[in-house]
Amino acid sequence: MAPVGRPTADGRSSRWSKHREARRAELIRTARKAVHRIGPGASMEDIASAADTSKSVFYRYFGDKAGLQRAMGEVVVGRMQEQLIEAARKASTPRDGLRAMVSAYLQMAESSPSVYVFVTQPAPDSGSTLDASPTLSSFFDAISAMLASPMEDYLAEEPRAAAVAQPLALWPRAAIGMVRAAGEQWLSMPPGTARPSESDLADSITTWLFEGIAAAVPNASLAHTSRRNPRSKDES
Repeated sequence: MAPVGRPTADGRSSRWSKHREARRAELIRTARKAVHRIGPGASMEDIASAADTSKSVFYRYFGDKAGLQRAMGEVVVGRMQEQLIEAARKASTPRDGLRAMVSAYLQMAESSPSVYVFVTQPAPDSGSTLDASPTLSSFFDAISAMLASPMEDYLAEEPRAAAVAQPLALWPRAAIGMVRAAGEQWLSMPPGTARPSESDLADSITTWLFEGIAAAVPNASLAHTSRRNPRSKDES
């Protein structure tokens, strides 16, 4: 027979583990609200004060500020990835799928620029960037695969693409760099007439990516890739 006290001990351990998970999730939610309100430069003291607790509680759960950044990043990245998957699923064409993913990325970043910057910026005195962390690395790996899917569908319609297949294999990761760089520059722009809307920027980035690919394929037609058919036969 199993010791009588064992199930009770296991039960207490399970309840304590669930309590810690719930408390950790609560601290992350509070930290996100504090960063959204205060800005990406919020200190651990600022965040702890917003949570009505002490810095030692955050250090106990997350180790240091870099640990809190990673924990918040896991939540933000997870939600962004869900949005990107859903956007791609609803698209009817490769180009629409790409635009939907670009738009979802921009919308999530724009919903709270401060939180976006907080989870992607290097931690103070860390000596490294969070790009090297498993959280963001796995996110960008997943997005690379997602971006590759609509592009593979598009290239399947262009038999001449075989001649440049090897260089084009690098396209998904390069596309991520373009989308992220353009998006972060856009977030830093002050509101005004010079700042494009999220929809206009998504259209522009999609055009850059798709027409850039078409230009790399010898004699490829752009007509079926364009949402607005910007060229006529006389202009090409």
